[in-house]
Amino acid sequence: MREICVPIPLGDDNEVAEVEVKLANKKISVFFRLESFSWDVSKEMADKSDDITEKLLKIYNLKKLIADYDSDWELIQIFTPSESSKNIQVLFRKK
Repeated sequence: MREICVPIPLGDDNEVAEVEVKLANKKISVFFRLESFSWDVSKEMADKSDDITEKLLKIYNLKKLIADYDSDWELIQIFTPSESSKNIQVLFRKK
């Protein structure tokens, strides 16, 4: 088995979770960070009602946030937000 799934309870979409995993027989540590980013573009879409534009704007904003993120961390996974979510969760691993 190469991967495990560990549920991390978050009370608030704005919380950041950092997890350290130690592999005993290899004496290494792996650090993960689960962070929420704003998925709400309603202010930017105030005078528009185009569904495609809204989706592209969300993707553009997320892409920029990830590109500007701390370079010591690499992107691992982007989680699918619920239909009405104002935030999107992103998982990073420390390089």
